[in-house]
Amino acid sequence: MANPIDFYFDFSSPYGYFASTKIDALAAKYGRTVVWRPILLGAAFKITGGQPLPTIPLKGSYAAHDLTRSARWFKVPFKLPSKFPISSTAPSRAFYWVGDKDPALAKKLAQALYHAYFAEDRDISNPEVTGNVAAKLGVNKEDLTQALDDPAVKERFRTEVDAAIERGVFGSPYIVVDGEPFWGSDRLDQVEKWLESGGW
Repeated sequence: MANPIDFYFDFSSPYGYFASTKIDALAAKYGRTVVWRPILLGAAFKITGGQPLPTIPLKGSYAAHDLTRSARWFKVPFKLPSKFPISSTAPSRAFYWVGDKDPALAKKLAQALYHAYFAEDRDISNPEVTGNVAAKLGVNKEDLTQALDDPAVKERFRTEVDAAIERGVFGSPYIVVDGEPFWGSDRLDQVEKWLESGGW
């Protein structure tokens, strides 16, 4: 069985959102599975000196244009959220809490949360909103929202973020195929070629 692909992303990352709509189908085409791993870009920014795109002169205005163009390219619904960026702590903790019991459901939750934020402009940094999205998938909202403040869940997420940074993850999406890292939704063609050829 071929190694799974690691898909690192931040729920506040529009480029992560774009990649999330394609990565599983791309992997399946080559007999691979994908392990989804939400992270906090803010933790990586403390090391790299990075900043959220909207705060960067010149680059920020370009990014706003590029995002709408990229959404058309990827053929996905997209609306730049009225609150952007956001803290992705709540949705990420929710993902890991659900995922430790049901990885397939966690992936569906991640897709639903991404859609809620980038297609419906719903603020998923709010635990209530994250809970409502999860409830539509059959997750007990009260249990989930309580779990977001559980020290074990907090530590679970912290461990994942630390492990990602230790591995060299600094952006979203960050895709690792057999140890080979690819940063950005614009690298999906290279990811596919790597899967097809075994590398170059």
